[in-house]
Amino acid sequence: ALYVVNVERNGKIIYTWKGNQRNTHIGLYDLQTKQNEHLYMFERDLRIISCSVNNERTLLAVSFRQYTEEERVSRLLQSVSKYLTLLIEIHPINNVRVLKAVDSCVRVQFLHPVEGRSTSTESHLLLVSEDKYIEQFDIHVIAEEENKVVIQNSGQLPRARVADDLIWAQWDMMEQRLFYIVPKESRSTLKCVQFYPDENFNSILESHLDIPVNDTQMKLVNFGYDYRQDEDVTSKSLNLQVFTSKAGGLCVCCSLPSDIPDEITYSIHFLHKGYNKTFTVSLERTESHQLKEVAFMNLDYYVAAYLPGQFLHLLNIQHPDLLCYSLFLTGEDARIEMLQNCSIRSPLMSTVLDCHVGSMYAVSISDSALLQFLQNSKQDSERLAALHCALLYFRHTEDLEMQIIWWISENLSTCHSFDSIQEFIIASLYCRMCPETHNLDKLLPYTSLLDWTGIIPGVTCETDIISLPVLEFQNSKGFWEKLNSNLESVKYAEPHLHYHNNVLRREWRNLSEESILIGLLFCSFGDFHLFTNQREERTTTAYLRNIFENAKKVLSHLDTWDSEERLVPLFQEEDYQQQLLMGLMVAQLKDHLMRHLQYVGKKKIDQIVLDYVANLLNLVHRIMKEVWRRYHLHSCIFCFDERGSAGEFAVFHIMSRILEAANGMCMPLPPGFHTLHLGLGVRCLPLHTLLHYIDNGVLHLTETCVRKLLKDLDNTEKNEKLKFSIVMRLPEALGQKVHQFWNHPINANFIARNYVKLLLEKLGNRQCSRPIPERVPVPIEFLPLNYLTNMLAEIENQGVHPYEKQDHVNVRFVEETALKHTMTLLGLKYS
Repeated sequence: ALYVVNVERNGKIIYTWKGNQRNTHIGLYDLQTKQNEHLYMFERDLRIISCSVNNERTLLAVSFRQYTEEERVSRLLQSVSKYLTLLIEIHPINNVRVLKAVDSCVRVQFLHPVEGRSTSTESHLLLVSEDKYIEQFDIHVIAEEENKVVIQNSGQLPRARVADDLIWAQWDMMEQRLFYIVPKESRSTLKCVQFYPDENFNSILESHLDIPVNDTQMKLVNFGYDYRQDEDVTSKSLNLQVFTSKAGGLCVCCSLPSDIPDEITYSIHFLHKGYNKTFTVSLERTESHQLKEVAFMNLDYYVAAYLPGQFLHLLNIQHPDLLCYSLFLTGEDARIEMLQNCSIRSPLMSTVLDCHVGSMYAVSISDSALLQFLQNSKQDSERLAALHCALLYFRHTEDLEMQIIWWISENLSTCHSFDSIQEFIIASLYCRMCPETHNLDKLLPYTSLLDWTGIIPGVTCETDIISLPVLEFQNSKGFWEKLNSNLESVKYAEPHLHYHNNVLRREWRNLSEESILIGLLFCSFGDFHLFTNQREERTTTAYLRNIFENAKKVLSHLDTWDSEERLVPLFQEEDYQQQLLMGLMVAQLKDHLMRHLQYVGKKKIDQIVLDYVANLLNLVHRIMKEVWRRYHLHSCIFCFDERGSAGEFAVFHIMSRILEAANGMCMPLPPGFHTLHLGLGVRCLPLHTLLHYIDNGVLHLTETCVRKLLKDLDNTEKNEKLKFSIVMRLPEALGQKVHQFWNHPINANFIARNYVKLLLEKLGNRQCSRPIPERVPVPIEFLPLNYLTNMLAEIENQGVHPYEKQDHVNVRFVEETALKHTMTLLGLKYS
């Protein structure tokens, strides 16, 4: 059988096997080329404890156990050391040098330089002793004839002490980092040594941990894998692992002893966040011989706590504050094939090693299994965690997004403690935008929930504030720079850094309440001065022009993404209210980012903000497009002489929920959304329900839809009732634009009354300056009406005409309408 004994930085796996003659072989497997290479053979049966090969594959370090204690006694070998550590020249196989011959266990690990570095004549070897110290050997080699490589120094090899008095250590082979813990009175201190390509190293991190370390036996992680050796020390050593993430996350995962047999306790120290979460899990079925330790795995965005046969707990590293990001699985959902014992290590990201059988596996979250779990979940905590996990872990996957949208459309009333549409939009925006710029993840919202009161059945969680790690580095890039940035965010109260819509909502409400918005509904960009010449500075022409220019940029930016014909009839009309909200969001988000990302530059921030708002609108359109396809709707549904289908009613209901979600987040909607929503409402709802929706703000009356409704529907009694109900609810400015499209006495009467009202309002306190001219006789002499029409004519002659663009609306129109209305009331015929 093959046994994995080590994994090097370049991903190459060192393994051993027994030959036919019980010889012990050591091989190397390259994950990239899928090639095997034989490194060395011992002509005896040995128990390899630790093994490492240098980057050039010219030197091999091996640590093994020569004899067990029983063997030494039976063979009278008391003077022979139990463990032997060798340094072997293998290019070609030549000299063998003894580094250690002791009774305490020793582990070995070569340092590996950065990828692509030229061949070096110097190698560095870490030697980790069970006697609680670590030292580094410097090995110089020279090339002789026929490419033969030998160790240059025949005497003692130079060495340097790296750490002392440690009780736990872990090697990070990918980043060449050494984490170790030193006991300090009743507390313990985590330290980290960084090894650099220039062959120097220094201590770069120190953090205090409240982890009990009394009578703890030394434990080594990722310094070779010897299951039997590890099993001997498991019960007396720390079950602890350190994981890092690409985004600068640093987690310490520890399994804690529990006094209650049916409970498992483990803690995750989120050092980059400044707090620790301790979880206590009540086990459903307890078979004591099967319950051992919680295994921890690094999945980059997630840390996994796994107890085979019991549970699998996925915790988000970057946002562990809300449990809505924690996915807790039990039963068959928590089953990981091939990993049914607890002797698991995670040497590389998304990789686990089963030390019991010596096999290594790639581990990832299955998108199909996650979607199935989302669809079958019975609790909001599971649904919310699965939704975020799918969006975060799989990023921008079109097919996955489609299936999530389908799930949302089918379960609008299922989630009680959160809005699934809001969470989908905000989490999707976060995942799309944050990779663009460093630190953007600290400034954009990642959830619509301010807190999460949901619980996980059978799991209790306690959160404790812990001291932040102390970093000591200069001009260090990559992980340490990102970790330092995360720590700085915690110091400056990170929750307050995330963009929130409070200011946007307040500004939007103020503008919406002012009469200026009424003017904007029917004016073009060049007409702002008619309505804003005496407003505050906030609502000046320049301010509003800038807001609408922002909106124009967003919409034009969106057009460059989607040049194909749109399935859903959106983005086909002007919607000044939504454009105003778009422009305000651009302005507010830009101000927010400028305060915290000054080093990025204005041009880059402008692009980020445009991308964010355009992506937001695109996500709403994406939801609509998938729903449109699913219910097989046509691109145009504005035919009001037919009732809506069941599919149209379903889409109307989904649009109502989208509108509710948008209002909750103060989020703009694509232009044409309200028109489409109103059109579906007219087709699908009975009149009393339609009017109720309009009166309560669920449906918004738009010029496009109302104009088409007035023009296309004939004047049957039912349609007249619908039209009149709509007309009576129109805002004044909108009513002036669409009343002309309904040729009906009721509408004519309304227009005439409104015309007179506006003329008199324009007149104000002015008095007529000249005699009232003679009027052309009318068929019926009615002195009050004659006086009114003469006065209105005089006002018109003074240049006041509120309906300049409607030639047929004038004093003559008012006169005729009044006479018709009066004759109708008297039961007379008008000719």
